[in-house]
Amino acid sequence: MLHLLYILAFTVLALIAVVNLIRNLIMFSFDQERTYPAQGSSMGNKGGFGYYAAKQKLIPHPELLDSAGNVIKEPLLVMRSISVEDARQQLDALYQSSPGQRTETQEGA
Repeated sequence: MLHLLYILAFTVLALIAVVNLIRNLIMFSFDQERTYPAQGSSMGNKGGFGYYAAKQKLIPHPELLDSAGNVIKEPLLVMRSISVEDARQQLDALYQSSPGQRTETQEGA
C-alpha cells in the first residue's frame, strides 16, 4: 500500500513540474518583447501609473542585453552541423597538439 502512495505522490509531483515547465515556456515567449522600467528612478509612484510613468525610460529584460548593455539582435543559440570527417580531423588535430602527446619516435625507444 505504501508503494502505491509513493507512486501517486511522485506522479503528482511530476505532473506539477511538467505543467510549470510548459507555463514558464509560454510566459517567457510572451515576455520576450516586453520592456521593463529602469531601476533607480526617483519617482515615488510604485505602481508605475500616471505622468511620471509615461516619462520613465524603458529597457528590455536583462537577459536580452549583452555585457555592454546593448540589445542582442542575433539568436541566443546557434548550432552548425559539420560532417563526421571534419569532426574527426579537428579532434585529431587537438589530440596531436596536446602537451602530453608523445611522438612516434619516443614511443619506439
